[in-house]
Amino acid sequence: MIIGVPKEIKTDEYRVSVTPAGVSELIKEGHSVYVQNSAGEGSGFSDEAYEKAGAMLLDDVAELFKLSDMIVKVKEPIALEYELFKSKQILFTYLHLAADRAQTEFLLEKKIRAFSYETLNVNGHLPLLEPMSEVAGKMAAIMGTVHLGRYNGGSGLLAGGVVGTQRAKVMVLGGGVAGKAAAEVAAGLGADVTILDINIERLHYLNDVTPANVATLYSSHETISALLPECDIIVGTVLIPGAKAPKLITKEMIKTMKKGSVLVDVSIDQGGCFESSRPTTHTHPTFIEDDVVHYCVANMPGAYPHTSTYALTNATLKYVKALARHGAEDVCRELPVMISSLNTYDGVLYNKAVGEAHGLQSEQFCL
Repeated sequence: MIIGVPKEIKTDEYRVSVTPAGVSELIKEGHSVYVQNSAGEGSGFSDEAYEKAGAMLLDDVAELFKLSDMIVKVKEPIALEYELFKSKQILFTYLHLAADRAQTEFLLEKKIRAFSYETLNVNGHLPLLEPMSEVAGKMAAIMGTVHLGRYNGGSGLLAGGVVGTQRAKVMVLGGGVAGKAAAEVAAGLGADVTILDINIERLHYLNDVTPANVATLYSSHETISALLPECDIIVGTVLIPGAKAPKLITKEMIKTMKKGSVLVDVSIDQGGCFESSRPTTHTHPTFIEDDVVHYCVANMPGAYPHTSTYALTNATLKYVKALARHGAEDVCRELPVMISSLNTYDGVLYNKAVGEAHGLQSEQFCL
């Protein structure tokens, strides 16, 4: 198969979908790989490294799309890229369709065979989302503490405090991979942390493995509302695979928060779990509403592209190989977990949660 690796053009996105080592693995299996010039530059990979791995470099992205049977990306296609795709082309990337009706309609109209990283489910785990969730979770705690700084609009409270002063109170909504990572980093900085989740088994696990300054609570509207006025940082990491994130904190609830407190919405790719959230960029990462700092960067791991690209390729390469080996028609039969990754195929929507989010008809894929 001919595989295309274009340069990401989403604002402030410096990751690339395949490392040179990953390209080498694909070449060894008999596939051809086109890489757009400077696609890996932001992640620290030179064009020469890709050439050495066996890739063919192209400057013209339109030519790359035209020649390729499969496009492997990091982020969802943006409007400028829509015209580059050809009908029935395979796309493998993060899609986040529940928060993007326009992209959903484009994929259906163009009959793109679109597989998403974030919905691929293996025994209840999301192995292609988890590496980036860990990066985003660790970042969330760091960015939350940075934006508590007075010069960023925050309250001026140092998260870990010093002798004789108070420490920040951090609430983490969601105890998954991102939530656990956020709690551990915040606790490591010395803050008092509380993780909320509705999975009791997961709370037992978190209680066992997290530091002593991390508490666990069952999540409910009442619990969140009671904690909110005392918190300095709230990290939202709630995820329903493929669906829009639930709005756990409303605009009215935000009015009860301290002036200069910080909201970090890791769920923003799926629409955000705070009602006041709207996507931001690394260049302009925050906005202030009701005296509360909002950090809602839609591609958080893009800030650390070298680490993130390695972690992403480590997770995705197995499935890129499978798609390249079997093609979109047979991969779901040969590797059934790919059914959970399939979102659109030849004009049909196969993700129920996306259909519900946009009022579109969806079907169940049958082997």
